[in-house]
Amino acid sequence: MKHEELSWHASDGQQFHGLEWRPEGETRAVVCLVHGLGEHAGRYAHVAQALCDAGYALLAFDLRGHGQTPGRRGHAPSWETALDDIARLLDEGAQRFPGLPRFLYGHSLGGTLVLAYALRRKPQVAGVIATGPVLKLPQPVPPAKLALGRFMYRVLPSFQLANGLDRAGLSRDPEVVRRYNEDPLVHDRVSARLAADMLDSGEWNIAHAAEFALPLLLMHGTADRITWAEGSRQFAAKLKGDCTFRLWQGLYHEIHNEPEQKEVLGFMIHWLQAHTL
Repeated sequence: MKHEELSWHASDGQQFHGLEWRPEGETRAVVCLVHGLGEHAGRYAHVAQALCDAGYALLAFDLRGHGQTPGRRGHAPSWETALDDIARLLDEGAQRFPGLPRFLYGHSLGGTLVLAYALRRKPQVAGVIATGPVLKLPQPVPPAKLALGRFMYRVLPSFQLANGLDRAGLSRDPEVVRRYNEDPLVHDRVSARLAADMLDSGEWNIAHAAEFALPLLLMHGTADRITWAEGSRQFAAKLKGDCTFRLWQGLYHEIHNEPEQKEVLGFMIHWLQAHTL
C-alpha cells in the first residue's frame, strides 16, 4: 500500500489536509471518505489497508475545523459549504484517478453528509456507502441545550458547544476508546450551526429518501447509542432502487472499529466488487 499526505484548496480559499492510500498494483476504483464529527481521516488507515488489499484506493480529507484542516473546531459556515467540500473531494478523486469509478463513503456525520450530497447534488458516482449516519438520535437533545443552540444559530452560528459524544459507545474494544481519548487531533467541539444543520439534515434525508437514485450500502450497529439504527431503517425502507441495508447485531457506533471489523470491511468490499464495472 502506498500512502501520501495531500493538500488542496476550496474555491473560498479554505485549505484542506488530505490523505491518499492506493494499492501497490492495479487500482479498480477510488473510495472517497468523509469522516465523523470531532475525528479525522487518519483514523481510517486500517480501513484503507483492507480496501487496498482488495484493489481499491481510499482518498480522504479532514473536514473544516477537524484534524489538520484549519478552521474553528467543529464548525462549517453552512451545510451547503460542507456539501461543496465533498464536491471538491470528488473532483480530487477524478483528477488523481482519471477514468476510474468513484464511490462516496461517509461515517456518522460523514454518513449524513454523503446521503444529503447524493440526494441534493445527484453526483456521477458508482455508489454510496453510509455507516452509522446521524438520521435520528437514540436520546433527544436536552431542551435547554437545544434552545441555546437554536438561539446561537441565529445570532452567533460559530458559537461552540460540547458535542456530548459518548466515547465509550464508539466501540466495544477498549483499545479503540483509549486511542481516541489520547488522540491530539480529536476534539469535542461542535458549532451551533453545524449541530443544527446536521440534525435538520437527518430528518430531511429521511423525508426525501424515496428520491435516492444511486446504489447504496447502508450499515448500522444495533447497539449504537450515539446514532440510532432506527433512522437508518426508516431511510432504507423508503428506497425503491439498489439498496443493501445491513444491521450488525450488538455492534456499537464505529462498526469498522469493532472486534468484528474484518467481517464488516469484508462485507463492504464484497459490495464494492459487485458494483465495480
